[in-house]
Amino acid sequence: MSKKMKKALVVFAIALLLVGCNRKKEVKLIPAENFNTEVEGKKVSLYTLHNGFLTMQVTNYGGRVVALWMPDRRDSFEDIVLGYDHIDKYLNNNGERYLGAVVGRCANRISNGSFTLDSVAYQLAKNDGENTLHGGLIGADKRVWDVTSANDSVIEMHTVFADGEDGFPGNLDVTMSYTLTHDNQFQIRYSATTDAPTLCNFSHHSFFNLKGEGNGTILDHELQINSRYMTTIDEHLIPNGKFSGVKETPFDFREKHRIGDNIAADDEQLRNAKGYDHNWIIDKTDVKAYTWNAKLTEPKSGREMQLWSDQVGMQFYSGNFFKGNSTGKCGKPLNYREGLALEPQFFPDAINHEALAPVPVLRPGEEYHQLCIYKFVVLPKEKK
Repeated sequence: MSKKMKKALVVFAIALLLVGCNRKKEVKLIPAENFNTEVEGKKVSLYTLHNGFLTMQVTNYGGRVVALWMPDRRDSFEDIVLGYDHIDKYLNNNGERYLGAVVGRCANRISNGSFTLDSVAYQLAKNDGENTLHGGLIGADKRVWDVTSANDSVIEMHTVFADGEDGFPGNLDVTMSYTLTHDNQFQIRYSATTDAPTLCNFSHHSFFNLKGEGNGTILDHELQINSRYMTTIDEHLIPNGKFSGVKETPFDFREKHRIGDNIAADDEQLRNAKGYDHNWIIDKTDVKAYTWNAKLTEPKSGREMQLWSDQVGMQFYSGNFFKGNSTGKCGKPLNYREGLALEPQFFPDAINHEALAPVPVLRPGEEYHQLCIYKFVVLPKEKK
């Protein structure tokens, strides 16, 4: 072969590679039949919501966000939440339990799986060593929610947590809705009532990777958190009832910077959680006020997610316990620190610490409400 011919072939190969690299990736929906089943006599289904910018797939098993597609600067779409492409993988899960789910009736950890309310002691089901995590053995994530209404942009679900379930008192009646708005917000609304004093603290547990599922670590994502203080934890990830300032610590995200900048710092709090798995106190003058919690940016794609809520705290978990032993929708392992969760909520174990008020107690005649919003934007490319 002549040198001229070889050169032509090389040029042609490079051209093909560039075309492949620049090809726009389109939304690929999971077939609805992959989720058609029954669990304990209740129908499980997959629902698709869209608004022209975002496309979300949700199952009523655990209220899970299974997929969430959004574009980048080149209008190329990626699925930015971790999940599975078949209901069997959620029902017979050997990896992370809470992918995309609602968690409760009391999100986060309760020390020793116990608390006292109105002088009555309650022992809960333990599912995190000696602690109760995200509601216990059943929780909100392992139940089939009743879909009360659904259309192209809104789905509403309902369930009742029975008195004594997982050890919690009271029949807790909960309604939850997911909405995609015209300005690219993913809104989550919760409301609940009870017939006896109980704990009520729900949160959303999608694992986000703005590069797209299976496309690498989240350590080069940039994060900003609206917080000057955090709750400190012991080696069992339980708060010690104290707040500590984030200034000049690895927990200072008041200014946006890479998650990986300080995650390997020699710090006791980081060692306790094997990375970030802590609760930040959101800066606001009124504990009931609705305000922004955090901003997550993936610089290369330009994808950004802004979190707003009316909750006092936010848990940031950096995927420290992913082991790559389960495979996501993209056919790749869900590896260590390839997804992160940002979870608005009450402070962890607040029921057992007077200093961590307000406590997540709901009483008969009261109504629990929560609003959580994840807003998605694509940032323009910065000029050099």
